[in-house]
Amino acid sequence: MLDRGVEIKAPEQIDAMRRAGLVVGETLEILRGAVRAGISTRELDAIAEDSIRGRGATPSFLGYEGFTGSICASVNDEVVHGIPGDRVLAAGDVISIDCGAIVDGWHGDAAISVAVGEVPAEVTTLMEVTEGAMWRGIAAARLGGRVTDISHAVEGFVKRSGRYGIVEDYVGHGIGSAMHQPPNVPNFGRAGKGPKIVEGLALAIEPMITLGTKETVVLDDDWTVITTDGSYAAHFEHTMTVTSSGVWVLTAIDGGEEMLAKLGVPFGGR
Repeated sequence: MLDRGVEIKAPEQIDAMRRAGLVVGETLEILRGAVRAGISTRELDAIAEDSIRGRGATPSFLGYEGFTGSICASVNDEVVHGIPGDRVLAAGDVISIDCGAIVDGWHGDAAISVAVGEVPAEVTTLMEVTEGAMWRGIAAARLGGRVTDISHAVEGFVKRSGRYGIVEDYVGHGIGSAMHQPPNVPNFGRAGKGPKIVEGLALAIEPMITLGTKETVVLDDDWTVITTDGSYAAHFEHTMTVTSSGVWVLTAIDGGEEMLAKLGVPFGGR
């Protein structure tokens, strides 16, 4: 089952991950609709937990190494791992919501960034570039290719889009019977490196991009990661796999079919 520490899933296990992925995808859409000025990150967390449990799943994040939320809620210069709490969102904020769920022991993991009302044009563009980079990374995955083909595609898209910071301290990862597994999936680097992409490999692709520096620091809560220069950050993530038919985005409600078609990539869902 394991090849050099990389977990290879059977088709029925990928199907369980798809069920977990749908829970995550549907929950994130509910949260997207709930984001507004005046709501607290704790209230968003409660909505997420209700959604996950109401779909027969378990939150991946709650209790993970002591984490106290069902989502990570990271606002403005917070890149990732923000702890839900009393913070109230205000117009002009950007919140990254990272969500995970477990079904029958198998994980799904995804993230979105959402603007609270009107934000500056450069922040809107930052979110568009980050999401676009995620999809270019996903689209670069091919059976027989290498994990850093994804990394190279993410970095290339970001660099073609303007001057942004690509966070290097936090990266994508393998996922399956545990939320974080080998291999790491950096958002930068040369193509053709790392483990081979084979059927049954599942990866979480998650670029974290900033308007300034790539440098980060962890706050005193030992979780929240912020940019060292106070610049805004955006974060998008999907869990995906590659089948004999093409690419399957397990946390996208449509399996990624619409975006993959736009990018000219075969859809591999079932």
